[in-house]
Amino acid sequence: MIELKDIRFSHHHGKAIYEGINFAINAGDRIGLIGPNGSGKTTLMHLIMGLLRPSSGEIRVFGKPRAAEEDFKEVRRRVGFVFQDSDDQLFCPTVREDISFGPLNLGRTHAEAEVIVKETLGALGLAGFEDEVTHHLSAGEKRLVALATVVAMRPECYLLDEPTDGLDEEHTALFLRYLRESASTYLIASHDREFLKAAVDKVYMLKGGRIGAV
Repeated sequence: MIELKDIRFSHHHGKAIYEGINFAINAGDRIGLIGPNGSGKTTLMHLIMGLLRPSSGEIRVFGKPRAAEEDFKEVRRRVGFVFQDSDDQLFCPTVREDISFGPLNLGRTHAEAEVIVKETLGALGLAGFEDEVTHHLSAGEKRLVALATVVAMRPECYLLDEPTDGLDEEHTALFLRYLRESASTYLIASHDREFLKAAVDKVYMLKGGRIGAV
C-alpha cells in the first residue's frame, strides 16, 4: 500500500533527519511508530502525504511512484491523515461543516454527508455536537472532531500523529474501539505506549535517521 525506498531527508538548515530509510505499510497492517522528539515521526507522515519532499529516494503509494504534487491528490483522497495539531485540521465554523467537508468534496450529496456526520460523531462519543462552534470546543473535543473529519472520509489507510493527545480515558477508549473494529490499516505515531500496546500489532522505532522493528 505504502512503500518508502532509500529515503533521505534534511531540514532546510542542513540537518539530516533520514539517511536512507526503507519502510512499508501493507493492507491490514496496524503499526505503531515511536522515537524521541525530533526523530522525524511527523516528517515521515508528511512525506507520505506529499506535504514534504525527500532529497532522494522513492515514495510509492497504491503501487505508483509519487513525486509531483499531482501524484499526491489521489493519495490524499485515499489516505486519512490526522495532524498533530487539531487547529491545522479544523477550519469551518461548526463541527457539522468540518466533518461534512471531506465527504462533500468526494461527491457525496448533502443528505449523504449528514448521515455520515451523525454516524461518525456517534462512533466517537460526540453525538449531538453537530452545531457546536469548533473554536469553542475543549482541546480534547477538538482532537476528536479532527479525528472525525478523517473518519468521515472512509479512508483505506490512516496516518495518525499523536491521536490521543488531549483525550481523556473515556474518549481514548472510544477511539481505540473504533480503530480495532472499523479501521483495518493504520500507522500511529505516539508517545503513549499503553495506547499503542492496545491499538497496534507491531511497533517501529525511529531514531538517529534509521527505522527498525522493536
